[in-house]
Amino acid sequence: MNRLDGKRVLITGAARGIGAETARLMAEAGARVMIGDVLEQQGERTARAITESGGQAFFVPLDVTSEDSWRAAIDATTQRLGGLDVLVNNAGIFLGRDFEEATLDDWHKLVAVNMTGVFLGTKLCADALRASGASSKHGSAIVNLASIAGLVGSMVDPLYSMTKGGVTLFTKSTAIVFGRKGDRIRVNSVHPGVIDTDMGAQTFVARAEQSGTNDVESARTISTAMHPIGRLGTAGDIARAIIFLASDDAAFMTGSALVADGGLTAQ
Repeated sequence: MNRLDGKRVLITGAARGIGAETARLMAEAGARVMIGDVLEQQGERTARAITESGGQAFFVPLDVTSEDSWRAAIDATTQRLGGLDVLVNNAGIFLGRDFEEATLDDWHKLVAVNMTGVFLGTKLCADALRASGASSKHGSAIVNLASIAGLVGSMVDPLYSMTKGGVTLFTKSTAIVFGRKGDRIRVNSVHPGVIDTDMGAQTFVARAEQSGTNDVESARTISTAMHPIGRLGTAGDIARAIIFLASDDAAFMTGSALVADGGLTAQ
């Protein structure tokens, strides 16, 4: 189940965190993976570690906010892998400020990575995904990393919530558009709760600062308690959700929002 044998995958923001774990588990599931990131040394290390463990992974420099960088990364991916079956729009950043304290520059940076990056990836990878989908039994796939903050409001970072809400509806809209065009490209989104990664740690700091205590450990405890399952999520929890949507096991799913949040939004 959830095998990706022979699938050719490009993952953005894959040098560390959820992206790196997704790359590792996808390679274990039989995929050939291209790791795209602005963190070149860390990305190279991640690709090397996967290769040394018996998988197939390569690194390509990718700034998701740049059209030229996207084109170069796509060319490198299709040349090295022979095509593209799966795009994972994982790259994202978190601001962690009250919207009244954020500057216009803060907003532009947030939008550039969280929204423009997803738009450019979807637009510029479409031809390669369309070509591979036409000859594949269940088509090709795009998986977008959104957030529970794209489904319900966030008091910690309303602007982050705004960008992830955009990703949520862009996912649904592009799924419809590709379907109506007759393109065999499925588009789905994953919505993590609070995940124990570097970005998760940023949310603890933001929560502590906004409460006026600067007690990060207390903020972590509060965040953990918000999850009925009794723990924070891990990168592996989200990576497995991504792999499911990328696999042929999700062949009848498009325009879907897969929530992996330990029950946080069930309350």
